Amino acid sequence: MTRAPTPSLRPAVEADLPFLVELRLATMAPHFARQGLVVSVGEHCERAKHRLDAATIIELDGHPVGVVKLIQDTRTWTIEQFQIVPAHQGRGLGGTVLRALIAEARRAGALLHLSVLKQNPAARLYARMGFRTLGESDHSYKMTFIETEAPDGV
Repeated sequence: MTRAPTPSLRPAVEADLPFLVELRLATMAPHFARQGLVVSVGEHCERAKHRLDAATIIELDGHPVGVVKLIQDTRTWTIEQFQIVPAHQGRGLGGTVLRALIAEARRAGALLHLSVLKQNPAARLYARMGFRTLGESDHSYKMTFIETEAPDGV
């Protein structure tokens, strides 16, 4: 198995919004559609803008390829958004970034949560990484990283 590329991370800025909207449309619109949910382009734009201060751009070779939006409260951290450009999915990049987030949460003693659409294949990645479904809504799973069930090497 080839090694996942090593990403660089930087804070998102207003100039990243066109990329973030394009990324959201490419990665989330298909999942919403499979679940019969209609989300307008305007709603995708608002979601991309929301809490831009908590967004980190994932780059490879100086080019943006993803975003992770992490809301950090004292002991509870929530991954609000985690998207990788489709051309870079399935190559280990998401796992690399997620392992780094898990390690950071461990060091801070924080509980790590996320929500994932039921039709989103990323739910399998989260489960492999040690997240467990502790609740659900009509359209999404509410997952929490469970330390005792984390696979070796996370």
